Amino acid sequence: MQTKTFSGTLDSLSPIRQYLKSIAGNAGVSKKASYNLQLAADELVTNTILYGYEEAGLQGDITIFSEIIEDQLVVTIQDSAVPFDPLSKEMPSKEDLSKPLNERPIGGLGIFLVLNGLDEFRYEFKDGFNFNTLVLYLT
Repeated sequence: MQTKTFSGTLDSLSPIRQYLKSIAGNAGVSKKASYNLQLAADELVTNTILYGYEEAGLQGDITIFSEIIEDQLVVTIQDSAVPFDPLSKEMPSKEDLSKPLNERPIGGLGIFLVLNGLDEFRYEFKDGFNFNTLVLYLT
């Protein structure tokens, strides 16, 4: 298992993306799957920093654990921000997605992209930490 910790600030977004690109490349995932992993993590980490840390008046780190388990690349993002289960958000409907941008409700699209760009997504809050687990199948 590889582990790397980043400061829970917006300045960490680019280094996190580069780190995940490297992990995905080493695991042999396609460029599209690598992009989807980076996009999903970027959305989750941005929300954590903006809402879970900054808006709540907190500071903390983002720790990324990665490993290959059988035929899966499993990446877990851990933070100590305010608990938030992305799966609790209502996803945009097909009707919402078909509307012009200026007629769509604000928010929710990022989590939609997370869920639709990965093979699996899990959330858990345990021992004071949020754990967002992103899974890509390697076969």
